[in-house]
Amino acid sequence: MAGMTAQPDKQLSQAFAALADPTRRWLIEQLSQGERCIGELAKDRRMTFAGVSKHIRVLEDAGLLNRRVAGRQHFLSIDPQPLRQAHAWINLYRDFWQDSFDRLEEHLRQTNNSNS
Repeated sequence: MAGMTAQPDKQLSQAFAALADPTRRWLIEQLSQGERCIGELAKDRRMTFAGVSKHIRVLEDAGLLNRRVAGRQHFLSIDPQPLRQAHAWINLYRDFWQDSFDRLEEHLRQTNNSNS
């Protein structure tokens, strides 16, 4: 996209790559309800702590999560900024396609009216 620097583009790519996995999307859904500890998330998904931790690392590397440590417990929450960037990118292209479909609809309507 014109005008974008390499860093935001890399962050956007990492966010989309992280969200491509259904388990990671599930983790984001769970964390959208508020901060949770890793152990709770593992238990809810019936996964090992290590298994969930691998997915969490990918989400953290993409900048999608924040981690707060209290003693031995690690609490996770969503960092909304990368999701906002992904949403903005999707909306840019959604608007493009919507405009294209609106123009096509108008063209077809005019074609049908002239053939009637």
